Amino acid sequence: QIQEFFRCDEAVRSASIPDSSQGGTVKRLVFGLLGAVVLSGATAYAHHSFAATYVDTQVKIEGELVSFMFRNPHSFVHVQAPDDQGQIQRWAVEWAAAGQLSGITHDTLKPGDHVIITGNPGRTAEDHRLRMRSILRPKDGFKWSGDFQ
Repeated sequence: QIQEFFRCDEAVRSASIPDSSQGGTVKRLVFGLLGAVVLSGATAYAHHSFAATYVDTQVKIEGELVSFMFRNPHSFVHVQAPDDQGQIQRWAVEWAAAGQLSGITHDTLKPGDHVIITGNPGRTAEDHRLRMRSILRPKDGFKWSGDFQ
């Protein structure tokens, strides 16, 4: 009887332990799905609305390009230009994603370029932010205009 008990006990234990290849597949599936959920949340968070700008108002700034960040989800240019009081400010201008800027590369704009930018101003004037609608570099006639989401 004792030998039979141990045989039954062994059978129960081996039946309740899953095959390691099945466990690995399930774990990979669970972690893969978890990773997809996390990454999709990051993408959704990164893409925001433009509620922080006045889309029905446009302003023009003219000044010197300080930096150009060609990236996703939105590219940015920073420009030293006067505000409506004539004081030089550093403007942060949000542009389209790198993938939406056909013909534009990270070398298209250089610090020191004189540019004229038209855009929708931010709702907080002290932030000196714009959503770009157009950019012109007078020295060679480079220009871009358009809309992006």
